[in-house]
Amino acid sequence: VGNAFERERQRQQAAPVRVMWTRPELGDLLNIYGRQVAAGQWRDYAMGDGAETARFDIFRRASEMPLYRVEKTPALRKKQGQDVLRAMDGRILRRGHDLAALLRFFERKALKLID
Repeated sequence: VGNAFERERQRQQAAPVRVMWTRPELGDLLNIYGRQVAAGQWRDYAMGDGAETARFDIFRRASEMPLYRVEKTPALRKKQGQDVLRAMDGRILRRGHDLAALLRFFERKALKLID
């Protein structure tokens, strides 16, 4: 019984684990961001880490709410997929297990029909 209490006390004193983007994931995010900046669609971004999620927010202007939010939640990896793309109003646009497939949403929006 004493060992269980000691383990619990040590676990509470340990530094919390932060969820962060990996280097390949960050490369994919910044690649699509750079293309959209070059096209004049986006102007700013913000990144955040947390105990449960990592966020990448995309802004049209720095003073506005984010246009899109890409979130990584490892706790949902086995359920719905750890990556989520949200719109400005919080709606889930796409969800999946692969970030590269999730980011193809922006390539689809870049296509325009010309008469």
